[in-house]
Amino acid sequence: MLEKIKGTFSGIVKKLSGKSTITEKNIEDAVEEIKMALLEADVNLRVVRRFVNSTIEEAKGEKVLKSVDPGQQFTKIIYDKMVSMLGDTKVDLHLKGPDTQSVILMLGLQGAGKTTAAHKLAARLKKEGRKPLLAACDLVRPAAVEQLSQLGEKIGVPVYKEDSKNAVRNAEDSISFARKNGYDTIIIDTAGRLQIDEEMMAELVKIKKATGPVEVLLVADAMTGQNAVDIAKTFDEQLGLTGVILTKFDSDARGGAALSLKTITGKPILFIGTGEKTEDFEVFHPERIASRILGMGDVVSLVEKAQETMDAEAALKMQKKLQRNEFTLQDYLEQFQQVKKMGNMQSIIDMIPGMSGMDASQMDLSSMKKNEAIIQSMTYKERLNHLIIGPSRRKRIAKGSGTSVAEVNKLIKQFEKTKLMMKKVSRNRGMQGRMMNQLGLDPSMMNGMGGLGAAGGAGGLPGGLDPSALKGMDMKKLMEMAKKFR
Repeated sequence: MLEKIKGTFSGIVKKLSGKSTITEKNIEDAVEEIKMALLEADVNLRVVRRFVNSTIEEAKGEKVLKSVDPGQQFTKIIYDKMVSMLGDTKVDLHLKGPDTQSVILMLGLQGAGKTTAAHKLAARLKKEGRKPLLAACDLVRPAAVEQLSQLGEKIGVPVYKEDSKNAVRNAEDSISFARKNGYDTIIIDTAGRLQIDEEMMAELVKIKKATGPVEVLLVADAMTGQNAVDIAKTFDEQLGLTGVILTKFDSDARGGAALSLKTITGKPILFIGTGEKTEDFEVFHPERIASRILGMGDVVSLVEKAQETMDAEAALKMQKKLQRNEFTLQDYLEQFQQVKKMGNMQSIIDMIPGMSGMDASQMDLSSMKKNEAIIQSMTYKERLNHLIIGPSRRKRIAKGSGTSVAEVNKLIKQFEKTKLMMKKVSRNRGMQGRMMNQLGLDPSMMNGMGGLGAAGGAGGLPGGLDPSALKGMDMKKLMEMAKKFR
């Protein structure tokens, strides 16, 4: 995500952050690069001018030019301006208490991903302890109701629907249904058009008046850049938006919509869609996105993702196995699967300090899939004791996994090296500290992590961090540490 703009900004940061002296010429050159990067990213011209002017003004002051570490000071200015441009701080949904009903009205053009966003939001709210109800009020797009029904069934959230062709009445009735059946949040999926028209707007105005929503959210395609901003302005004028959900954020290489929306419309981005799966739906944190753009990683989000997907009991069990040198090929397989649970590999890489900007496609991810297939072709007994895997067994495993004997041999050798490394790491706090430093993490945080697990090649995160190690991390310490990166 945001690959193009990230490449430019992280390059500027790298060039300037280590400089012991900095001149006005350095600043002007850097700001010119920034300006071009923002324009190429399809950021609104007014936003670009404001960013450039305020950056130059602050950077040329004595605080930067005469500071002990001017490069770092300049980087911090860019970071602060970027955060401000993205919205300063995250904004939460303003929902009522559980004893009453909160209506969330979902708006947007056809194809923006309203229905998918509605079900992702419902899944998130359900996980947070609310009782959501999806209301099918898109009666224009063929099969829209059926799609919402299927998505609702997938996440265990009921969908209110009627045979009526009156979307306003459907919306009203969904609230009555929710009230009678104890649902505290109604997410209304409305009809869109290929473009804004009077008929669509008139219907949406009626639905809003009839339902009294606490949140009016525009669902916009992040890849449409400034067009998303123009759409938001039009919807806001007629319906009074409270926030925006940006879909397809993982496919957006430029970032024009995200970087322009708050400044131009004044409306915060609340959530971003980062993939096709239900769980690929993140709260929008301006400071974390800014950190990723500048190549500083996003450790806080990485840990949160790990905490959401990792089993605490399994992590403890793994730690004990490492200490007893009982790590097996079955555990090795589970490491691969843990990483897959965390979602898109590119987004994980972007969260790791020092690795932001690395292209996941350049990594040998195919080998991870291949190794997974090889282990799955083994018997359970073989996975627990790799020493019994002789020539005939290796031949059978290669045939079953669609690989060669040489590739099976390579995996087993890789596993043996990894096991040896893991044994050393699990018993050596000094080595663990050095690995933390390589990742840009504070070694003192080892106290809250219970030690690191897998090392390079274990199928864990790039750089050798076992995702299970993140499970018990002290979030307070983490937040304090993350500030140091800025």
